[in-house]
Amino acid sequence: MKKDNIVIKGAREHNLKNIDVTIPRDKFVVVTGLSGSGKSSLAFDTLYSEGQRRYVESLSSYARQFLGNMHKPDVDYIEGLSPAISIEQKTTSRNPRSTVGTVTEVYDYLRLLYARVGVPHCPQCGKEINQQTIDEIVDKVMLFPEGTKIQILAPVIRDKKGEHVKVFEDARKNGYVRVRVDGKIMELQDNITLAKTHRHTIEIVIDRLVVKSSIISRMTDSFETALNLGDGLAVVDVIGGEEITFSRNYACKDCGISMEQLSPRMFSFNSPFGACPHCDGLGTLMEIDPEMVLEDTSKSILGGGINVCGWNNVAEENSFSRAWFDSLAKHYGFSLETPIDELPKGILDKILYGTIEPVKFVYKNRTVLQPFEGLINNLYRRHKDSFSSYMRAEIEALMGNKPCPECGGKRLKPVSLSVTVGGKNIYDVTELSIRECKDFFANLKLSEKDTMIAEQILKELNTRLGFLVDVGLDYLTLSRSAGTLSGGEAQRIRLATQIGAKLMGVMYILDEPSIGLHQRDNDMLLKTLKSLRDLGNTLIVVEHDEDTMYAADHIID
Repeated sequence: MKKDNIVIKGAREHNLKNIDVTIPRDKFVVVTGLSGSGKSSLAFDTLYSEGQRRYVESLSSYARQFLGNMHKPDVDYIEGLSPAISIEQKTTSRNPRSTVGTVTEVYDYLRLLYARVGVPHCPQCGKEINQQTIDEIVDKVMLFPEGTKIQILAPVIRDKKGEHVKVFEDARKNGYVRVRVDGKIMELQDNITLAKTHRHTIEIVIDRLVVKSSIISRMTDSFETALNLGDGLAVVDVIGGEEITFSRNYACKDCGISMEQLSPRMFSFNSPFGACPHCDGLGTLMEIDPEMVLEDTSKSILGGGINVCGWNNVAEENSFSRAWFDSLAKHYGFSLETPIDELPKGILDKILYGTIEPVKFVYKNRTVLQPFEGLINNLYRRHKDSFSSYMRAEIEALMGNKPCPECGGKRLKPVSLSVTVGGKNIYDVTELSIRECKDFFANLKLSEKDTMIAEQILKELNTRLGFLVDVGLDYLTLSRSAGTLSGGEAQRIRLATQIGAKLMGVMYILDEPSIGLHQRDNDMLLKTLKSLRDLGNTLIVVEHDEDTMYAADHIID
């Protein structure tokens, strides 16, 4: 028989003094009171904690070993509990790869949409590109200078974990002699063992050729085999030159650029298939700021103008750094006692970024002729090579984030950014506010075929974007970093996710969701909370807001 109330007897957690309380189920309940009166102790440390603990205890012993032991609150007994979900104003993920789009899962649907109905364009000339025939591929390879040595490869495994034993067995049975594994050519007759937990790329060597007019027929057969094995892709490895990937799917006839079959991972900045290789999908690069390296330019080098780890002991007569600066001063004819801001710019550049020409370096009766590395280059190298977290942190204190010069902060490869839906690439869509994004998809015009393909994806997108608008987050952009969200914004994102889940019979516990909201948005929030209640859930909200109290079904003071 269903209980109508949650009954708590003898709650003594933290500053609760043996409290007895009855809370109606499937209602919107506000817990209010003075600071320190025990609101959070009742809601989170007693109700939520016990609800979670009982749910975990209902799981198998195998599952419980991964979850660990949960704290049992100091209470005599609680009856009528439901599984509990806490929506607190917790700090959001500080991972620089997390954005509003990835946290809300909207970006996952965007990637799927672009992979299914995206229109590819040449990243170089901007023209729409079409599928490529084998004859066109052969014609492009025949443009190489006569005598060029090439090998044709079929990519059968691309960046996947596993030992891939069957792949090697099948290749042997089919008469192939060599494979390229993670860039290294191997003989199939050898025993090839791969690490199961690492990602691998395996390409079967189909043929080795020297470009000349008499091999067109053989090359055509080799490409046909490679494209069939490689699921529409073939790689031409030019010996002593660059390798080129050809696709049966898409290629620009004017620029000769090929594109693989569109897939969701092509649009992910967390995947090597989509991420900008220069910044690894972060959109920014950590760069050393020269002004941080030169602590006080009114001082001389000997007077402490440079205060960088490893180079701040210039004043010591026999130090390594003093020997380098003495050598530089002698070679270029400047004084270490001259204030840094009075040094010629050319000299300062050589100190910061190094020299091309060799400098006569004298240290402890040893003389070496070599270029000076430069303070900034030295710091980059030590940051990359050092195993000391302290040293890395000290160097990172001199760094600042700057947009990646290759992708301009867009995080993706040019090929991924050249695919459009409705005339916009995926980055352009994530730069729209959530309200504008919702309007864009509501007015999106697609062909009859693409409409059928995208129907379910667009439905999910519009639903999720609608929930974010409903909780007053229509001003956010999907590209915004999750680490820059306030506690209230992060809480409302979680709230929107829970509305989308449409669970029933759950106890939701919220921590002051109205904080930081405009009155208009507060009304939208209350409407959202009521819709959660109307689904058949119990809402327990720790709150001081007067409007929220008036909207509640029950108040505990």
